[in-house]
Amino acid sequence: MKNKTVRYITTAAIIAALYTAITVLAAPISFSVFQVRVSEALCILPFFTPAAIPGVTVGCLLANIISGAAIWDVIFGTLATLIGAVGSYLLRKNKWLVPIPPILSNTIIIPWVLKLAYHLDDTVPFMMLTVGVGEILAIYVLGMILLLALEKAAPKIFGTNN
Repeated sequence: MKNKTVRYITTAAIIAALYTAITVLAAPISFSVFQVRVSEALCILPFFTPAAIPGVTVGCLLANIISGAAIWDVIFGTLATLIGAVGSYLLRKNKWLVPIPPILSNTIIIPWVLKLAYHLDDTVPFMMLTVGVGEILAIYVLGMILLLALEKAAPKIFGTNN
């Protein structure tokens, strides 16, 4: 039991660190109306392990804080990631559905954050389109490539048999 807890915390911490580092390193394309947050590809990891839920959530929180995001972005951007990660975990029985929850949660929540926290002139529907396209590229395209690449090695990496 103790080893399982240590593995869970360690896995979550590694995922959080990866998410944070990728977001910060790719900052020019990670923020704004036209964004492809490459780190969002990690939002498929709940397919393999529930440790990815706190991992991507804490990673998003840290990335937003480090990047100097507005407080509403820190709160609601992190909430969007948490909702998406939980949804991905719940849909893990069908790998092709795993990317849908984070795409939807970010497409719905982030445009409102951009509008209200940063007072952008673009309309919310326009930002839903731009954020949604970025999320599809990051999660459905890059994320599914990552999922398929990790699938065979997942039991060794995550200690699971998904």
